[in-house]
Amino acid sequence: MLSRAELQQLLDRMAAAYRAGDAKGCADLFAPDAQLHSPFGVARGYDDLIRLHREWTSAPNAKRFSILDCGSHDGIAWCLCRFTEENETEDGTSLLVLEQDTAGAWLIRSCCLYGDTESA
Repeated sequence: MLSRAELQQLLDRMAAAYRAGDAKGCADLFAPDAQLHSPFGVARGYDDLIRLHREWTSAPNAKRFSILDCGSHDGIAWCLCRFTEENETEDGTSLLVLEQDTAGAWLIRSCCLYGDTESA
């Protein structure tokens, strides 16, 4: 089972990678064949994830994630979370599906995100 605290730690690692401009650090939190779908870009597989995150981390930001709801069972987990940035221009919601690999690490298998249409 993936606890809420463990999931928040994963999201905090993602936020730290964004702040550091570390596209590879972001992509490393995903399964090698993961998919990400958003109005900001689409990625399928590790190389695509690095490319997309390179774009997203190219400018300094203060991205944060907060869990709205989550759950897990038998090596599969899901998380509905908010993402925010300091300037509030790219805030939104993300739905993640995660899976536990054979070594016990949790990786994002699928991510769908969308931005707010109005300022928060």
